Amino acid sequence: MSDQQQQINLNVQRFAVLTCVVALLPIVFGALTTTLKAGMAFADWPTSDGQNMLLYPWLNDLRHTDKFVEHGHRLAGVLIGLVSIGLVAVTFAYEQRRWARMCSIAILLAVISQGLLGGMRVRMDAQVLAMTHSITGGLFFTLCFLFAVLVRNHGKHKTDQDSRFSPVTFAFGILLPGVVLCQYILGGFFRHLGRMLHEHVAGAIVVSLIAIVVLSVLFRSDSEALKRRGKWLLSALLVQVGLGLGSWVTKLGFPALGWVATVNSPAQNITCSLHTVGGMFLLATASAVAMELIRKARMGQITGLSDLTGTSIPTEGELV
Repeated sequence: MSDQQQQINLNVQRFAVLTCVVALLPIVFGALTTTLKAGMAFADWPTSDGQNMLLYPWLNDLRHTDKFVEHGHRLAGVLIGLVSIGLVAVTFAYEQRRWARMCSIAILLAVISQGLLGGMRVRMDAQVLAMTHSITGGLFFTLCFLFAVLVRNHGKHKTDQDSRFSPVTFAFGILLPGVVLCQYILGGFFRHLGRMLHEHVAGAIVVSLIAIVVLSVLFRSDSEALKRRGKWLLSALLVQVGLGLGSWVTKLGFPALGWVATVNSPAQNITCSLHTVGGMFLLATASAVAMELIRKARMGQITGLSDLTGTSIPTEGELV
């Protein structure tokens, strides 16, 4: 790869990472909005108290936490929309690969859909739409994360073989993002509708057990790429479990230790909001693991799968 091509790829990589970082702004503000129950701080949309969203005196609401957080969520949504337009422009300017261009367009369309869904949630004052808006927000961040991983790693893949994954553990790795998503949905039911707390706790146990099985293979893998994905997944899992325990204690208390939860305390609001954001990181990292496993399987680099059928999986070149 020439120096010019490397610089071109670097431009797209940097903008993809910037998109991920900026995407965290509406996500964090949205999580705080849900925690503070401030979703209906404004009864109108796309205006805010009848004023143009971009001209609304936002900083004057510093003393009115609900309006400050909700309008901050709206402005952050506008910002990620502008950045997504920039991502499409940069990708089309520097990338010739069709999949990269299509992914950038998908990210922009996802931002637009998120904005419309958030607007309908306000206009219809529907908690189910608020929950859906949160879930699709997690999927949007995962899409941005995977795009950043793809453009960063293109051309850097090593042809290292992996002999650790069996068909069962491979299936666990592929299914893990789906299990995490189901757990995230259960968390949404509790946060938005006050239901399925025990199912959410049970789901956390299931996710942790499956993740531990996958991690035990990832860290023994012969592939450096899979080991790196394992480090991402382990970090996200440990942080999320810690935030989950913190959310339980700050929201429901811990009578055995004499801990009484204080409604709307700073510790409760911050911990519960971060728990939602942590769920998105866990979903994104689990998806990155599954994506790398699928890539290696397509290239015939996971020997345990070929042993199952006696034939090797087609290589990447054969699939093109």
